[in-house]
Amino acid sequence: MGLWDKLTGELVDIVEWLDQDRDTIVKRFERYNNQIKYGAQLIVREGQMAAFVNEGQLADVFNPGTYTLETRNIPILSTLQGWKYGFNSPFKAEVYFVSTRVFTDRKWGTKNPIMLRDPEFGPTRLRAFGTFAIRVSDVPTFIRQLVSTDNRFTIDEIGDQLRDMLIARFADALGEAKIPALDLAAHQDEIGKVLIGRVNEDFKPMGIEVASLVVENISLPPEVEAAMDKRTSMGVIGNLDQYMKYQSAEAITKAAENPGGIAGVGAGFGVGVNIANQMGAAMQPQANQAPPPLPGMVQFHVAIANQQQGPFDMATLQQKVTAGQVTRQSLVWKTGMPQWMPAEQVTELKPLFDNVPPPLPQ
Repeated sequence: MGLWDKLTGELVDIVEWLDQDRDTIVKRFERYNNQIKYGAQLIVREGQMAAFVNEGQLADVFNPGTYTLETRNIPILSTLQGWKYGFNSPFKAEVYFVSTRVFTDRKWGTKNPIMLRDPEFGPTRLRAFGTFAIRVSDVPTFIRQLVSTDNRFTIDEIGDQLRDMLIARFADALGEAKIPALDLAAHQDEIGKVLIGRVNEDFKPMGIEVASLVVENISLPPEVEAAMDKRTSMGVIGNLDQYMKYQSAEAITKAAENPGGIAGVGAGFGVGVNIANQMGAAMQPQANQAPPPLPGMVQFHVAIANQQQGPFDMATLQQKVTAGQVTRQSLVWKTGMPQWMPAEQVTELKPLFDNVPPPLPQ
């Protein structure tokens, strides 16, 4: 074998790429002078695609499989090269292997709170975070727009840009959804699906698509969450009187466990119980206690439809007289009267019937 045959035989016969770091999206096949032997074997594994670039121009793209590099397999590159030195000569071309697998567990989160107008809380600041996964959807577009002549392109080189675009779209989607803050947890899946559609519109010109997106959490400011926790605690307590009795019973039990027993607690414990009882009584609802009548206000009980009703003040009785519910013959009674009497016989009530005609004669 001659020296030339030995040298040409040592040119790479197998063109392949084994992904080692799992963060590389594009890897250029390195070869001195980019010389590839005509007839070499191109191996493209699952989750990869191979792109040939000749003098800065994208020539061919190969899907997963094994190829023999010859004119019938790379017709565009054959036309560009011209093969002026014969088909058995090495040819110059850059080979870029592109990983088309899904790059998972990409983190996203709001750097600053998103200001929204909540129907219950008013202006509210929200934060959110989650994960998303991306993949290359259009190899030629991706190489033209992002890779260019980079010999190794990783996910970290574009991760921040994709994350910022995603957060911007998330703020728009959240504002337009107009979902109350307390109901956002029940709509996180729907928000994620809407967000994927909007983000892919921005990613498509770069040859990338979002394969999945998860909204893990949407949170309120810490001070708002603290107020909500207090409100929830009061709801859990429920009957405050029963709760305070339970607390008192627990205190007695703990006092009995002390070396001095209940007696050792002394008067201080009794004072504490009395204060608790007073607080409980003060906090009982007062809705069922009607205020006393104003001084000097006369009130009457009235028999309406054989039912005792009232007491009513004079203004209320005047309304009932006008409505026909109380007549001259209606029985009335007030404090100090010995018995029920017809309304027309009570001196204080006679003015109520001045504008009411008497009954028609039989």
